[in-house]
Amino acid sequence: MTNAFNTTNSQTVFTAAKELMPGGVSSPVRAFKSVNGDPIVFDRVKGPYAWDIDGNRFIDYVGSWGPAICGHSHPEVIASLQEALEKGTSFGAPCELENKLSEMVIEAVPSVEMVRFVNSGTEACMAVLRLMRAFTGRDKLIKFEGCYHGHADMFLVKAGSGVATLGLPDSPGVPRSTTSNTLTAPYNDLEAVKELFAENPDAISGVILEPIVGNAGFITPEPGFLEGLRELTKENGALLVFDEVMTGFRISYGGAQERFGVTPDLTTMGKVIGGGLPVGAYGGKKEIMSMVAPSGPVYQAGTLSGNPLAMTAGIKTLEILRQEGSYERLENMTKKLINGICDSAKQAGIPITGSSVSGMFGFYLCEGPVRNFEEAKKANTDYFGKLHRAMLEKGVYLAPSAFEAGFTSLAHSEDDIDITLQAFNECFNELSQ
Repeated sequence: MTNAFNTTNSQTVFTAAKELMPGGVSSPVRAFKSVNGDPIVFDRVKGPYAWDIDGNRFIDYVGSWGPAICGHSHPEVIASLQEALEKGTSFGAPCELENKLSEMVIEAVPSVEMVRFVNSGTEACMAVLRLMRAFTGRDKLIKFEGCYHGHADMFLVKAGSGVATLGLPDSPGVPRSTTSNTLTAPYNDLEAVKELFAENPDAISGVILEPIVGNAGFITPEPGFLEGLRELTKENGALLVFDEVMTGFRISYGGAQERFGVTPDLTTMGKVIGGGLPVGAYGGKKEIMSMVAPSGPVYQAGTLSGNPLAMTAGIKTLEILRQEGSYERLENMTKKLINGICDSAKQAGIPITGSSVSGMFGFYLCEGPVRNFEEAKKANTDYFGKLHRAMLEKGVYLAPSAFEAGFTSLAHSEDDIDITLQAFNECFNELSQ
């Protein structure tokens, strides 16, 4: 990091970008609106670090929003990609790499007997929604307040993440007729789910959720919640879908379903399985997945789906994660980070609650516990905005929203964590004066 924190070049580029792209960005949260600032424009990334175009270096806890679990630009991933590039960037035809990554996903994720690759988590969730409706012959869906499953019409109801960051409860342009089939319940509230099933007999195709919420901050399931959903869906002839776009291969090699011992019917994935390249996937039981075209009547297609670059990066990333001690390292390092953050805030007299699971963490600037999105909204977002800016100036890059999870990687060192905790300690003390 340079001695003086200067963002002149970032400001110049962002000012120009606002005339070229809506809000100057390709995805809303990047605009820094909820932290009352202008975004840092990245130049390059490596390991646990990011550099902006002004030469500032940051310890990065966003990690491209989760995929960089091995660290940015991992040398083994880059070498594999360079080799794959020589053969071509996109085939639009079958390639053997699809088989290899499919086998790795099927072997790792308990619910997956068959998988289909797509190009984003949003696309995976759109496809799985169509599939669950087709399989059950029912139209309605239960989702949870604050859970984000991409920007498809039916999911943009109490959707958390960027929607919450911008204060948009829904989105204009989404027909009421579309969202009328989306039922919502508070996360961690089994009774609310029971009531929805009772009020809509034989009409609900399934329940979809983030098994750990990462798009309303960071909320973990209370004991019995996931198990209860599994029983309720079985009792009512509905499907249980885990959106593991964030948690898949991050909180354990087999995802949240392996970690918590609850197996859904269908799973959506993304981020880590592309090793930093655009990717998504959905999978589940063969009897359900066999309904997808061309095996069955449920149509879904994509020109770049299963492209050799994404498959290559995903394969190499999963190979690295399979190395002994990977998840233990993530668990211990992240626990040290979140415990240190909470200790510093409390010593400065600032209300805070936070937790972590493996390489995923989050905190709220309020008294805990936070069990659902309503409780998450009690967090002091104004203070978070000031904290975010102060941490930037000390060389630490956090998600530019109080409603996003944070991510560590295998590339973060003990020194990186110690430097980060020192920065938090200084910022909390400075801001509390």
